Amino acid sequence: MGISSALYSGVSGLNTNSQAMTVIGNNLANTNTLGFKGSRTVFSDLLSSTINGSGGTSQVGRGVNVSKVDNIFSQGTFESTESGLDVAIEGDSFFLVSEEGTDAINYTRAGAFRFDENGFLVNPEGFRVQGKEFDVDGALVAGDPDDIQVGNTGLIAGNATDAMSLTTNLDAAANVPAAGFDHTDPATFNYSSSTQVFDSLGEPHLLTTYFRKSDPNEWDWSWSAEDDTGTLFGPAATDDTIADLGGATINFNGDGTLVAGTGGPINLGPFDWLNGSEDTQTIDITFNNTQFDSESTVISQDQNGFGAGNLTSVDIDGEGVVIASYSNGEQMKVASLVLGKFNNPNGLRQVGNNLYEASETSGTPRVGLPGTELGKVFTNSLEQSNVDMGAEFVRMITVQRGFQANSKIITTVDELLGELINLKR
Repeated sequence: MGISSALYSGVSGLNTNSQAMTVIGNNLANTNTLGFKGSRTVFSDLLSSTINGSGGTSQVGRGVNVSKVDNIFSQGTFESTESGLDVAIEGDSFFLVSEEGTDAINYTRAGAFRFDENGFLVNPEGFRVQGKEFDVDGALVAGDPDDIQVGNTGLIAGNATDAMSLTTNLDAAANVPAAGFDHTDPATFNYSSSTQVFDSLGEPHLLTTYFRKSDPNEWDWSWSAEDDTGTLFGPAATDDTIADLGGATINFNGDGTLVAGTGGPINLGPFDWLNGSEDTQTIDITFNNTQFDSESTVISQDQNGFGAGNLTSVDIDGEGVVIASYSNGEQMKVASLVLGKFNNPNGLRQVGNNLYEASETSGTPRVGLPGTELGKVFTNSLEQSNVDMGAEFVRMITVQRGFQANSKIITTVDELLGELINLKR
């Protein structure tokens, strides 16, 4: 084998420690890279040579080599941000992104997303984020994940009210009003409240509901409704009788609770708002009233219509759902982020720009919605690099010493070879 073999062992040590220093330098260079996962260098010895001696067969090492550069997929810390499109993953999964015009899927931990000019949710490099789309009814569409896009970035149409509910307490101690209901005379009814409803054009209107106690010794109330064109619905006669609206009387039990079935829903209409909107609109009104010995008051009112609105913001919630908000107060579920989890994330190939791609050793990812199995997402957050600067500097010291020791091997062997050559003199 000869003394020159030690020279090559020292060279292998220089090369290996140089590679280790490169890995350390890359880690330190990416201490502020979003979602970056640090690496470590694993050394292994080279094949040994066998020598025979008086004591038997022995082996002498031939140097060192880089066995593997492992990615360390430990959890990075979270940074709070002001963007509703920044998302971080707690767990071992990855976001799925795809370059425009390709079907190839890449994986990333960096969740600094934004929308491009076409309404696609993208990462800073323009790769489109993948997710599951919601249909108009708010249900997830079956099929593979696809590009997340907010299609309606302008004005959305209004929705005509077709159902409303009123929760009102009617004063049990109220007196029976003057005979003959007249919506213009407060003396002929006990209480009234107005609810904003919408027509088919998204234009708002007020629908006023009047309540009139029927008899001082009975727990019955009659009611009437008036739209803002002056049209009355319900008991609009000039007495305290009830129009034929399918049992429109509101009845209460002795404890002030509503008799089951007397609160509706009752269909009102059709409404003609005299503005060109559809004149076939009807509204199902439901009363969730009580009759307690307390002042008559509206506790809550609800209706399902809304006016036209402009897109005001798009955010990602804590469930990973992309939600578009509009100026009319409506929110629309656009899509849900999906995550991918690998059995062997160390088998992923780095392709730059905080991206990975699957390989044979990584296996096929399990793809699904955020949750217990695949990991939770946090909005208004970004995952920082998991590089520990203190640990990297310690490694740097040990690698530096290893490099110096191997360089000393070379200089020492050089001196020995010099002595060998000088034997001839």
